[in-house]
Amino acid sequence: MTRTVTTKHDTKSATDGASTDSKITDRLRMAVVGTGYLGRFHAQKYNQLAQCELIAISDVDTARASTIADELSTLAVTDHRDLIGKVDAVSVASPTTTHFAVAKELLEAGIHVLVEKPITVTVQEAQTLIEIAQQHNCVLQVGHLERFNPALLAVADQIIKPSFIESHRLAPFNTRGADVNVVLDLMIHDIDIIMHLVDADLSAIHANGAPIVSSETDIANARLEFTNGCVANVTASRVSGKVERRMRFFQKDTYVAVDFQENTSRVCKVDREQPDQDGIPVINCVDENIDKGDAIRAEIEAFVHAINSGTRPLVSGEDGLRALKTAIEIGRKF
Repeated sequence: MTRTVTTKHDTKSATDGASTDSKITDRLRMAVVGTGYLGRFHAQKYNQLAQCELIAISDVDTARASTIADELSTLAVTDHRDLIGKVDAVSVASPTTTHFAVAKELLEAGIHVLVEKPITVTVQEAQTLIEIAQQHNCVLQVGHLERFNPALLAVADQIIKPSFIESHRLAPFNTRGADVNVVLDLMIHDIDIIMHLVDADLSAIHANGAPIVSSETDIANARLEFTNGCVANVTASRVSGKVERRMRFFQKDTYVAVDFQENTSRVCKVDREQPDQDGIPVINCVDENIDKGDAIRAEIEAFVHAINSGTRPLVSGEDGLRALKTAIEIGRKF
């Protein structure tokens, strides 16, 4: 027997409600490199935060840079190196293939960096960025945005020791992100979440994938096996007729489902103390509709908090490296 309760859930900011406004005497000077889909949002959020001042945006597309700069009443530049000496921190939202070169020059100049996922194209590049950030005492945060999704945050404390995980991330084809395979483009979101929640090392990877529209792999499935016995079955497609972003976690006496697209969650727990008339344990389920919130703003607030507090960012360079390593290993199985 299954009992279901439906509720509405309000989630706190990813910084657990911590505010740095009272500690700030000077606003952080911010900029964004790359003003595509995500970069534009980053610029808008910096422009909205009281503790930040959006100094400039940088994009090789002069017309686009000028348009967005006019919208936000800021400066437009075409070369990210023009930002050096003028800003304290930068979001790097340029194409993946440029992440390393851009972030490297900014970190070497002592500028804090929030780099979009994947952190870089290669493991060596990611390791180099981490080392440079450490040498220059800079915050290096990676833009794994789903970590800040209210639907996941609402149930994260219920996911204790999963034994089986299943995820589906499907989307229609879009040229944005198609410069890398679907593992680095989409699946890496779920890889990061899984690696974060499973407290164990990988023991084996099995995967299949195929190019359908682009020259890179557009649909892929991977089975990740961990040393603690947990198994994750991960599917990603950018040639789907629908959008779907779901994860399901199974553990002893508990089932947790998260729908990132619809902002809903379900938590089911086995009640062995009160079995039904046939002696079968009752399963009690709670469904929640979660306020959509603003994951990008929460991500940027976490970045600003890490800079001002001198603490490790919620999604560190090491986290980005770990997800990248796994994604590359999956790609090698095709």
